[in-house]
Amino acid sequence: MARFDLTGKVALVAGASRGIGEAVAHGLAEHGATVVCSSRKQGDCEKVAEAIREKGGKAISAELHLGELGDHDKVVAMIAKEYGRLDILVNNGATNPYYGPAHEAPVGAYDKTMDVNVKGPYYLSAKSIPLMIKSGGGAIVNVASVDGIQPGLGRVIYGMTKAAIINMTKGMAKEYGDHGIRVNALLPGFTDTKIAAALKADPKMQEYMNENLAIKRMAQPEEMVGSILYMVSDEASYFTGQGMVVDGGAII
Repeated sequence: MARFDLTGKVALVAGASRGIGEAVAHGLAEHGATVVCSSRKQGDCEKVAEAIREKGGKAISAELHLGELGDHDKVVAMIAKEYGRLDILVNNGATNPYYGPAHEAPVGAYDKTMDVNVKGPYYLSAKSIPLMIKSGGGAIVNVASVDGIQPGLGRVIYGMTKAAIINMTKGMAKEYGDHGIRVNALLPGFTDTKIAAALKADPKMQEYMNENLAIKRMAQPEEMVGSILYMVSDEASYFTGQGMVVDGGAII
């Protein structure tokens, strides 16, 4: 796996306490990166970091609530002080507090979804980019969703936020390419994570998978790791502004 070697690189993973973020943190560390595992519950992230260290990897934990911009400043400042560089940012954290008809969505649920899913990744990227430029470049991966290109029933707000992330990815890729920063997005399909719990509990989902997926099952978080490893590695040196769909064939 030398072609995907991340030795000497520092990676910040948001939403690393579980699901895709946890799997990605392990994957990056296994390929040599020093990983800063972050989420709003540092204790949960410390368990992930400890598990990485027990396997011989390098990882620390940090408290970072995507909706709290002050947390962004603290974490980026800590990385600058401890490591003097930032090479990889994975914007993974997201929320979906409301699942149901669009006209019944509470304003509070709308605001929370926008703050965490759009405002959070935007400002974490914006605050990380100066350190990446100082480091000589880097790679950002925004975890979006196929909902951003093919909206799902009962998930209008969530889909709106992921569409925004896809466009943000393209805009930042264009704006910072001259600085050696590549920006891409991962678009997972139906994946077995906490955020998909309401969908997983819906008895109609198996019928949906049978009718619409080429691979007729949910994805596991670990199945997203390879795509992100590619996007942050030097193997993807000419790959930017793209959305990589990993959905078991759902949108075909």
